[in-house]
Amino acid sequence: MLDIPTGLPAELVPLSWLIGVWEGTGVIDYGEHSYAGEFTHRVSFSHDGGGYLNYSADAWLHDADDPDQRTRLVAELGYWRLAIPATEGDPGPGLLPALVAPVVRTADDIEKLRNSDGGFDLEAALVHADGVSELYLGQIKGPRIDIATDAVVRPAGAKSYAAAARMYGLVDGHLLWAWDIAALGFELSAHASARLAKAE
Repeated sequence: MLDIPTGLPAELVPLSWLIGVWEGTGVIDYGEHSYAGEFTHRVSFSHDGGGYLNYSADAWLHDADDPDQRTRLVAELGYWRLAIPATEGDPGPGLLPALVAPVVRTADDIEKLRNSDGGFDLEAALVHADGVSELYLGQIKGPRIDIATDAVVRPAGAKSYAAAARMYGLVDGHLLWAWDIAALGFELSAHASARLAKAE
C-alpha cells in the first residue's frame, strides 16, 4: 500500500512513493572498471508545491582498507515530472509569468494522461557536478520507473558519455535502481545498481 502525503498536487500522486530520503549501498561494474567494494548512495526526492519533484543524489566509493576513507563519485541535481504539455496558465520560458490563471489539475485530469501501457509518461532533467546534463524520457507505472536519455549535453572537457537508461522500483519498502550507460567508447550496458532504504 502506497502512502500518499496530504496536500500533494495531483500531478505528483503517481510519483508520491519516491518522496523522501533514501540511503544504501550498491555495486559498480562497467567495461574495464570493476570494483570489489560497494559504494554508498543517498538520494532525495522532495516537493515544494510545484508539479514536479526536486531530486538530489550523492555517491561515495569507500576504501576497502579504510572504510572511513571515501571518495566522491557523483553529485546530481534535477527535476522529475509527468510529461504534461505547458499551457498559457504555466509560467515560462525563463521568468515570463503565466498569461492566464494557472490550471489546478484534479485526480481525474491526471488519470486521463495514462498512456497505452497503463502508466504515465515521465520526464527527468538531471545535471551532474561535472557539467553533464541529461534529459530522460520514459514512464512510471505503479512503483516502477523506466527512463532513457533523449539528450546528453556535456562540456568539452568532460569524459565521453553518450547515453544512459535507469530503472527504479519499490520492492519490499526499498528503492532499488539500476543505471546503464554508454560511455568511454563502450556500448550501452550495465553500470551500477543499488538498494536503498528510507532514511527520512
